Amino acid sequence: MSTLLITIVPSIIILLYFFFSDKFKEPKQSMLLIFFLGICICLPAGYINDFMYETFNDGSDLSERLLISFFGPAWCEELLKFIILYYVVLKRSEFNEPMDGIVYGVTVSLGFATLENYDYVFYWAEQWEIDPYQMAIWRSYSAVPMHGLMGCVMGFYFGIYSFTAKKKYLILSLFVPFLIHGFYNFLNDPFHFIILGSTLIFSIYLHSSMKVLQQNKKKEEERKMI
Repeated sequence: MSTLLITIVPSIIILLYFFFSDKFKEPKQSMLLIFFLGICICLPAGYINDFMYETFNDGSDLSERLLISFFGPAWCEELLKFIILYYVVLKRSEFNEPMDGIVYGVTVSLGFATLENYDYVFYWAEQWEIDPYQMAIWRSYSAVPMHGLMGCVMGFYFGIYSFTAKKKYLILSLFVPFLIHGFYNFLNDPFHFIILGSTLIFSIYLHSSMKVLQQNKKKEEERKMI
């Protein structure tokens, strides 16, 4: 039971942080829908990653590293998250301010991370002869928060694009998480944690910027009421 909790709870804690830090909170039904869609994209992501690895792996170390990073999960997983934002979230009426981009970006990313984490802990740990509990602990402060932070970065640029219609932000919303994800998977320790720490600082900056925008919006609404 403790292993299962450590597998699932980190995603929930990160999601709740972003949900409660939003001054204009999103409907719970919408959050659950996007979280569920994040879970659903694990299946096609798995098939695509397996296809890329089995088709293009030539046995070299460089090929292996590229196919578990830039040419595999980085583009595939971030693209699938982006598709949910672009084709589902963007069309919903409750998506009505830039901060919503971050909230839903984090939500779809953590939906994905939750099922992926379950797969690593309860399937791959056994295949690799690793203690599932240790796998759950390690991923609780590495891969899981990393997915959430990349969702924050994607959502920031996506939210800006949605309310400015500037295509450069749409490109950045996909390209920046792709680069972060790619380098995170490609490099070995200690670079994993350098990238994680850098992305955390960057995400705090982006999220704080959006909170300032929200605060200004709230003040404008208060003035209108007066």
